[in-house]
Amino acid sequence: QVQLVESGGGLVQAGGSLRLSCAASGSLFSLFRLSAMGWYRQAPGKQRVLVAHITSTGVANYTDSVKGRITISRDNAQNSVYLQLTRLKPEDTAVYYCNGNPSLARLLRADFASWGQGTQVTVSS
Repeated sequence: QVQLVESGGGLVQAGGSLRLSCAASGSLFSLFRLSAMGWYRQAPGKQRVLVAHITSTGVANYTDSVKGRITISRDNAQNSVYLQLTRLKPEDTAVYYCNGNPSLARLLRADFASWGQGTQVTVSS
């Protein structure tokens, strides 16, 4: 079973920054180095969407709405993935989740059996 623990969220003013962390354990632990990892977010009343992902080889990709403001990184030794949020906007307010899989296609489809509890990011105007 995959276990994911997201942390680092909080309440910030527009223009501020946060660094989110995600630690993976369980069945994803042994596959972490081989897995693409992604950060998703779910705003109130909306579907969960992928905002950034990083492949097993370290190639990062971002959705257009966050490009230039968000950086994803990973530390395979720590089985962790991070999301640096800068120049935050009120529309970035959401619960942020991470997840991953050796299959990039599954990551892009958000095809996962389980999710962590997420971490709340609230940006005030």
